Amino acid sequence: MRYLGIDFPMKHVPELDPGFIPFGVWMDAYLEGAKQPLAIAVEREQGRVSVRHTFIHGTPEMARADYRYVERMVKFLLWSIGGFKVYICGCSPIAKELQQAYSPTGKRAFDFDFFHKLYEVDLEIIDLPLEACPAPNESSQPLGGHLDGCRIGFDAGGSDRKVSAVIDGECVYSEEVVWFPKLNPDPNYQYNEILTAFRTAASKMPRVDAIGVSSAGTFIGNAPMISSIFYKVPRDRWDEVKTCFDRAAAEIGDVPIVVANDGDVSALAGAMGLNTGNIMGLAMGTSEAVGYVDADKNVKGWITELAFAPVDLNEDAMQDEWSTDFGVGCKYFSQDAVIKLAPRAGIDLDMELSPAEKLKVVQALMAQDDPRAAKVFRDIGVYLAHTVVLYSHFYDIEHLMLMGRVMSGKGGDIILETCSTVLKEEYPELARKCEVMLPDEKTRRVGQAVAAASLPQLR
Repeated sequence: MRYLGIDFPMKHVPELDPGFIPFGVWMDAYLEGAKQPLAIAVEREQGRVSVRHTFIHGTPEMARADYRYVERMVKFLLWSIGGFKVYICGCSPIAKELQQAYSPTGKRAFDFDFFHKLYEVDLEIIDLPLEACPAPNESSQPLGGHLDGCRIGFDAGGSDRKVSAVIDGECVYSEEVVWFPKLNPDPNYQYNEILTAFRTAASKMPRVDAIGVSSAGTFIGNAPMISSIFYKVPRDRWDEVKTCFDRAAAEIGDVPIVVANDGDVSALAGAMGLNTGNIMGLAMGTSEAVGYVDADKNVKGWITELAFAPVDLNEDAMQDEWSTDFGVGCKYFSQDAVIKLAPRAGIDLDMELSPAEKLKVVQALMAQDDPRAAKVFRDIGVYLAHTVVLYSHFYDIEHLMLMGRVMSGKGGDIILETCSTVLKEEYPELARKCEVMLPDEKTRRVGQAVAAASLPQLR
């Protein structure tokens, strides 16, 4: 296949999406002929800096490919690492073009606004010579695995909230309650629901020693800076949101509380179940949720919001209606991927159905071994195999654990089998290193709420 003057190998092509151009596969081919050094540094809170040294072609003929590569790389770094300053070191023309794109009125205006809300400062693209590139300053952080004492584990989902009472690693009580956080603009609704869950779990134990929370969103400390469960809350009330979990915990007692992204807690559950590290958890549900723990079972302190990181360079790819970008992960590894591919396979979906109901229609056909549904799930497996190439450039992955409602039933089996086959046939070295798997029974027993309960260390 060929894109922007670069030929790249690809034996397995999604049958229903033959225009798919996997970013990681194309990137490897692009870099083979790139000789001009370039560095990209991303700065986030507490002076943390991540640096990526790379190359571009630097010729007039390859100018479009150079910009496409660097722009997509910056986008991926922002949504995997997070940051409010991006230093482009070694190519002023590309830096200046990126400054226009990442501005309030540029192509990446959504990203500019998102990271302003996350860090409460403007996102800057800074042009520097190569030799002036900032030095890296990384710091991984321990995440959970503490099971001593009486603990509350809370999992704040978008449609239900789960809470567990855990004593010395054993779950003694658990409940799941439907709630509607995405519909409520008053943060007192979320606060009262969270406090009620905490009190319920506390009533099942002789005392509370610690509280751990797993929640969708991006956090600085325990403060949700952007979170779908506070989707309707106006920004002028965000100070109440940022203190929501801490205030609820204070009502229970003077105990440590730790709030973490639900993707990272899923990866932690896998690490606790397998008793190993270098695990990426990837949940395909309403969107794509990803978390990662390293070899020491630490988190990198990255946001890992890969739902909005690019995976497909096809400029005619499906647009994400929220971030307005094309070819980002949530359209390939969620129920949206199934909904996108089903009509191409000849499956008519009633437009009146909700996205979750549309997924169920395709899964019901798959349960009957419908070949059209099989094509849908097989293509998602092909997407995934080629995207593992990309993710492995940024994360050291030895275990890729697949979760979420898209992975349930026969469709999930096809995704797993197809991904494993493509990896073995096209990327054998990566296949030997990275095991693609479903959660084992021990990991399932740990569960999200129990893993969340293990987050704080007792004082």
